[in-house]
Amino acid sequence: MNHNDDKMKMMAELPVRNVLVKMSLPMMISFFIQALYNIVDSMFVARISENALTAVSLAFPMQQIITALAIGSATGVSAVWSRKMGMNDKEGASAVIQTMTGLCLIFSVFFLLLGFFAAGPLYRFQTNVEEIAIYGTTYLSINWIFAFGSIFSKYYERLLVSSGRATLSMLSMAAGAVFNLIFDPLLIFGIGFFPELGIAGAAIATIGGQIFSMIIAFLLNLRYNHPVRRDLFRLGFKMKAAADIFRVGLPSIITMGLSSVVSFFINQILLTYSTTATAVYGIWIKLQNFCYMPVFGLNNGVVPVLSYNYGIGHKDRVKETIRLSVGAGAVLMLFLMVVLELIPNVILTLFSASDYMRSVGIICLRICILTLPLGAVTMLRSTAMQALDHARYTLFLNLMRQAVLLVGSFALISAIFHDQDLIWFAVLFTEAVTFIVCCFLYRKFQQDLGLTSYQKKD
Repeated sequence: MNHNDDKMKMMAELPVRNVLVKMSLPMMISFFIQALYNIVDSMFVARISENALTAVSLAFPMQQIITALAIGSATGVSAVWSRKMGMNDKEGASAVIQTMTGLCLIFSVFFLLLGFFAAGPLYRFQTNVEEIAIYGTTYLSINWIFAFGSIFSKYYERLLVSSGRATLSMLSMAAGAVFNLIFDPLLIFGIGFFPELGIAGAAIATIGGQIFSMIIAFLLNLRYNHPVRRDLFRLGFKMKAAADIFRVGLPSIITMGLSSVVSFFINQILLTYSTTATAVYGIWIKLQNFCYMPVFGLNNGVVPVLSYNYGIGHKDRVKETIRLSVGAGAVLMLFLMVVLELIPNVILTLFSASDYMRSVGIICLRICILTLPLGAVTMLRSTAMQALDHARYTLFLNLMRQAVLLVGSFALISAIFHDQDLIWFAVLFTEAVTFIVCCFLYRKFQQDLGLTSYQKKD
């Protein structure tokens, strides 16, 4: 097989441990920075008022719909394009790039319309607190109208990762995050000659960072990613390519999309207790995302490595890639779990928590933090199954974890006990059951691919 690009050959020839470090570490760093600005954003907003923090917490599930479509479809592009390059199918790889550009434009128009017409009604449906509705409508509409920055940036970043240039992807993501971190306080509080825009300033800083990241990632692809350079300027839509993209990416889209829908419904349950409970759950979701950023980085680094090696028939490297990534993710999340269990009060202090919010939040965080190692193993194994023609298993697990069990557990515990302290056990129950089911499905996946008895070559 003719490998025209040394970056692609690296995934098949370097020791797997080294490949994972090269592919995943930059992604971990960039995701970490992105998660950091999400938390910092909420910290600054909390200084406006608790109602402002609640508004942003209610907006987060709606923002995640953008992330779901963007990252899910980009994951599909990463896997399909890498596999076709491994099979030396240059025409098929080209069709994937052109089709994804068309999909990104469709997604952008969709969110533009939502921003103009749906943000206000969604908030009026969720709350009758006028200040929360006003804050939330302002914040969400800006994020939706300018969603193209998030959508295209994630697409271009995955192209860099797929061709072995994870460090460049890290640079583009970090550039957007740093932009956001700098402009958040400037625009929220009107520091220096900047206007004081409040919660609108937080939204503008967010979309500005996304657009900046998009520009950087596009330019880096043009300069360094030779296999895709020509196709970036070609707009097309091939049904076969779109089907391939969604066949791999649909589980991720559904996972994150369900997370948005589920968070919406869980917020409605929590609002029956207090708006503070909703704000606390929003803090947990952002903390959870922050902790899982290394896992997301591993996922994004692992997908092209698995797909490329599977495409050229290197089962030994496929098996070792999964083993090392799952082990690393589990150990890291176990460490974070231990550390965070010791400091829930410190975490809440960062969000300017009142005494009542602190009393609710400490119980919530102590219970939910226990789920981190279980969730990490489930996600990494699910990603492996998704990348290697077992997306149906991943889809099933995602439906369980993000919808059926989580919403069902919150609703059932609330109906039986109606106790604000006990309701958080729904998160722990969901992760534990999903982990057990994942173990059974993963064993079947190994048998299907012949990975249980496959021995590494000398």
